[in-house]
Amino acid sequence: MKTEVKIPEVGESVREALLSQWYRRDGDFVRKGEILFIIETDKVTLEVVAEADGVLKITVAEGATVPVGTVVATIEAETAPAGISAPPPPAAKEALPAAVAPEREPPHIVAAEGAGEGQQEPMLHGPNVAPAALRLAEEKGIDVAKVPGTGPGGRITKGDVLLFLEQSSIPAAGTPLEMAPIHPSSAIPERFKGPEAPDRTDTVLEQVTRKPMSRIRQRIAERLLFARQNTAMLTTFNEIDMSRVQAMRAQFREAYKTKYGVSPGIMSFFIKASVVALQEFPPVNAFIDGREIVYHHYYHLGVAIGAERGLVVPVIRHADRLGFAAIEKAIQDYVKKIQENRLELADLEGGTFTISNGGVYGSLVSTPILNTPQSGVLGLHKIEDRPVAIGGEVVIRPMMYVALTYDHRIIDGREAVSFLKRIKECVENPERIMLEI
Repeated sequence: MKTEVKIPEVGESVREALLSQWYRRDGDFVRKGEILFIIETDKVTLEVVAEADGVLKITVAEGATVPVGTVVATIEAETAPAGISAPPPPAAKEALPAAVAPEREPPHIVAAEGAGEGQQEPMLHGPNVAPAALRLAEEKGIDVAKVPGTGPGGRITKGDVLLFLEQSSIPAAGTPLEMAPIHPSSAIPERFKGPEAPDRTDTVLEQVTRKPMSRIRQRIAERLLFARQNTAMLTTFNEIDMSRVQAMRAQFREAYKTKYGVSPGIMSFFIKASVVALQEFPPVNAFIDGREIVYHHYYHLGVAIGAERGLVVPVIRHADRLGFAAIEKAIQDYVKKIQENRLELADLEGGTFTISNGGVYGSLVSTPILNTPQSGVLGLHKIEDRPVAIGGEVVIRPMMYVALTYDHRIIDGREAVSFLKRIKECVENPERIMLEI
């Protein structure tokens, strides 16, 4: 009995998918529920599991883009060999990035002439090596005998060591590197050129790596470019004192985690504050459809999460009906689904407003781009202790810059500034959210 393995449907708008990687080999014995391969569309990545026990017969190789419903393998029912159990599939995080060619032989780096075996080693403390170059080589553990010198008389300069470091850090795996020999004089600083410049005959290589964009990355690029070209984006800024939020989190962290199983994060405060502000300023929760404005009377908030293959924005639906713990659990669940490649297309659809936290990566301030067709996106940033004037005194407070990018076609500047100010009021005084004032 044969069981067909097909590319599954992931949404009405998705017609094809990239078979990114096979986790099992042709002829392997697999068991029901084991991960067979991973597919990637322009919106999600997904692991596909075996639906029966048997021997895997692969008919479509990884790297192929095929329509949804295509049979890519079959499983022939067969008893597993005695004493042999199928090895567990590799963890999802070990999967190769989508659309990257199979690993090939590392590129061959051509050595400069005269650097082969039997070459006399240059003097390490004599005139052939500049002191700064020698110190840098010792710090980096580099054998200066392998560094071509470009200074007068073949002297090894600090720049030569830096160039050698740069060339040595080129990836050894992935797609083949394109190597273009150039005339050695182009690698010699201008101050050394002229009558005193050494007559170099070495071959210096400039190398690049080319990798195709993944389908998700292509989709991200298309959407960002569309937002730039088809909306009147403008960004307004403010700053928020995070003292009260941090104090509450520290005070109730253990009791909160004991009761709900999650730690209190800052995102839930901003989501609840955003709901309050969206209720007061409906245009921020709306979008333009032709010559009409569509107002949403529900609050589906997207939370931007950085994934290995690109940024994704899963949606927390009816955020106005959820408590702080439910929001934190929803975010935690989405992070886990992304890590395990279980995120579904339905998880990404229907958002009315987006929040992006660049502060987790250390961003101090930025201007987020709209997640079209939405009309607003809130950007959070790094919490940093700064001196601020309060009550006529200068005090140190944990401050965060926040940014609201909005579509000026539908949202006026007064509304945008007031919206961001309302969020500031709610976060600086979390009790307002609790009391709904």
